[in-house]
Amino acid sequence: MEVKELGHLVLYVRNLDRSVAFYRDVLGWRMIGPDLAGVPFRAAAFSAPSNRTHHELLLIEVGEDAAALPRGRRVGLYHFGLKVGTTDDELREALAKVQHAGVTIVGTSDHTVTHSLYVLDPDGNEIELYIDVPGMDWAQHPELVLSPSRPLHL
Repeated sequence: MEVKELGHLVLYVRNLDRSVAFYRDVLGWRMIGPDLAGVPFRAAAFSAPSNRTHHELLLIEVGEDAAALPRGRRVGLYHFGLKVGTTDDELREALAKVQHAGVTIVGTSDHTVTHSLYVLDPDGNEIELYIDVPGMDWAQHPELVLSPSRPLHL
């Protein structure tokens, strides 16, 4: 077997309406449908504007009383990355949009091959919003992918 690509991500969320507003209105995902016929729970599916696949993100509501993600060192998802463009200007636009929406920003980093902004969704899932740095040939120099992080000044 050979994995061809990362297909989709599924997240449990406390409040579907709040999470839909974040992923659709703040991050700009295209919602495929809030009412998935035959599904015995509340869920919403999203795809990026590229229409690369049937869905890239699925949110499943589990209720306000669901346990929070534990903080600190733990096993499991650390964050997932979403490419928001190809220039620092586009990353600055993303920063302005999440700031305007009151989204929690937990950091920025220059990873040599990417410039990244880290934010939290309404349930505390960390998301990396990034751009690939023009001219960085990570395919020919894969060691660049694990370059030490440096401060990013947007």
